[in-house]
Amino acid sequence: MSAVLAERGLGDRLTGLFWRRPNLLLLLMIAPPLIWLGLVYLGSLAALLLQSFYYIDEFSGVVVPEFTLKTYVELFRAQNLDIIFRTLLMSASVTLGCALLAFPIAYYAARYARGPWKAAFYLGVMLPLWSSYLVKVYAWKLILAKEGIIGWAAGVTGTTPILDAVLGLPFIGGNSLSTSFLGTWMVFVYVWLPYMILPMQAALERVPLSMLEASADLGASHGQTFRTVILPLAMPGVIAGSIFTFSLTMGDYIIPQIIGTSARFIGQAVYQLQGTAGNIPLAAAFAVVPIVIMLIYLHLAKRAGAFDAL
Repeated sequence: MSAVLAERGLGDRLTGLFWRRPNLLLLLMIAPPLIWLGLVYLGSLAALLLQSFYYIDEFSGVVVPEFTLKTYVELFRAQNLDIIFRTLLMSASVTLGCALLAFPIAYYAARYARGPWKAAFYLGVMLPLWSSYLVKVYAWKLILAKEGIIGWAAGVTGTTPILDAVLGLPFIGGNSLSTSFLGTWMVFVYVWLPYMILPMQAALERVPLSMLEASADLGASHGQTFRTVILPLAMPGVIAGSIFTFSLTMGDYIIPQIIGTSARFIGQAVYQLQGTAGNIPLAAAFAVVPIVIMLIYLHLAKRAGAFDAL
């Protein structure tokens, strides 16, 4: 009985202490994630930034821990600039493709889906995210192969010459869709599409119906209403979704490694440089490039009000 009373007394004292000092309770609750963020996340970023200012001795292959901009100068070599531009082009095209595909889906869900259909929408969008990332990528490799379902459908419908013509285009095609930039783009769009649909749908749901009715009352056509009312109000959601699709594409190295040509992207360059090549400083410098780009991108997105749609 005395132990129970003592335990109650301790609980009462703690309750009274937290009631008198609510900031203390808040500090105790947020301390673990703040410590994790500071030591693991920010600490690793600081180590990454520090390593990027080192350089590797060309004769011995040993990393020299001396402050220099020599490694960053290497980024401006033609082959490294090609990797950066290729990655940015793929990220931008994937973002554009996701936006074009996601908008009608998000608009239907925001304006017409109700009750069970709304639940079915969320289930359909989220269901692909529940499966393994690698399983999806390897499944797409089989789909895009010459013997895959796309090649079979092209043969049945007689569109094989069109497919061959597309694969013959420079900077797009290859021997098959599974070894082409087009196939890489298709897989990127499929994998990141849900990250564009959800913010866009949330932004479209915030568009007041009264504004659409006012636009119709003023004699605006459907196209004018879309251009002057719906699209500007939905743009924060588009930008919010583009944050995910653009950044995830820039840093991914698995999809280009499994599907696509032998041309490298930033993620592959970082993976190979810090692994087989052992050039940690150059790998760190390459990793800093997406960070700088995304900091600028996030600043512009914040000014556009994109964070309100997240």
